[in-house]
Amino acid sequence: MDWGLRDRPARRVVDVVRGPLRRAGVLGVVGGLLAALTVGGGAVGESVPRLGLHPLWSDPDSLAHAQLTAYETSGRTDLADALRPLAQAPTATWFTGDAPRERARALTTAAAAAGELPVLVAYDVPGRDCGSFSAGGAADDDAYLAWVGELAAGIGDRPSVVVLEPDAVAFAVTGCSGVDRRERLGLLRRAVEVLAALPATHVYVDAGHAGWVQDLPALATALRAAGVDEAAGFALNVSNFQPTDVTVAYGRKLSRLLGGAHLVVDTSRNGAGAPVATGRDEDWCNPPGRRIGRLPSTLTGEDVVDAWLWVKRPGESDGSCRPGEPAAGEWFEGYALALVGV
Repeated sequence: MDWGLRDRPARRVVDVVRGPLRRAGVLGVVGGLLAALTVGGGAVGESVPRLGLHPLWSDPDSLAHAQLTAYETSGRTDLADALRPLAQAPTATWFTGDAPRERARALTTAAAAAGELPVLVAYDVPGRDCGSFSAGGAADDDAYLAWVGELAAGIGDRPSVVVLEPDAVAFAVTGCSGVDRRERLGLLRRAVEVLAALPATHVYVDAGHAGWVQDLPALATALRAAGVDEAAGFALNVSNFQPTDVTVAYGRKLSRLLGGAHLVVDTSRNGAGAPVATGRDEDWCNPPGRRIGRLPSTLTGEDVVDAWLWVKRPGESDGSCRPGEPAAGEWFEGYALALVGV
């Protein structure tokens, strides 16, 4: 199967847009066509995107898809129609905790059989989330590297994108109690070496978001120490809300400091931009008034941006930020509906 993982002659236009046409309804058609017409800033056919033209993997077993099915089964067509663009869009799959090998093998095998490119998130670094709502991670460095090895064994030679450890580098730059900066970055570098050695895997080291680290030279230095030069690039805005244009401008500055490194952007919940900063958890943890952003696509029209991704699964909670809100990763029906304007 020709995945187009490197620069090759472009395929037919129908191949470019078949994913959005098949899965995302009118909104996906418009977004896919507009993106397709501006690949590399020019017309279709100038080049193949770095991650290829195959559609991104859409998980039929996601919590959002289960909610959509429940609405359809119960005759709630109004809610089903509203939720459909969110539920059917390709989203990343997060890997935490024990025994990732079989789950990664099943995911990448299913995606490859469908001719789709899966996005995996490696999220098990020791001292994860600096002890906040998603605290946890491997017990120590050796356990973490064993876990990364299991994840890599599950992916094997099948195509994939891996977003490596959201927030881990940014916390190393800004400081996190109990985390040694040098050890953390060295550990991430070793994880990059393992995953980037896979023949069809693109690794993007997470770099926080445009509202976080403002000392870009320091962030670039940390990313280099974390192995970004051996990776496909870096990721921005994971689980955050910074506007796409702001994120791309920030990413371009960082890219220049890294010798032209490419990036991917999480657009899952940034359609209304970031909430007003208050310095409290509410700024980032299930903040009200947010909307879904650009649909996932490898057709970005931006020379250094390899994809718009939905890394954070919209509709899944950031954590129990307020009384009655679900734990991190659990389905939050009211928030999901708010994201699509219900």
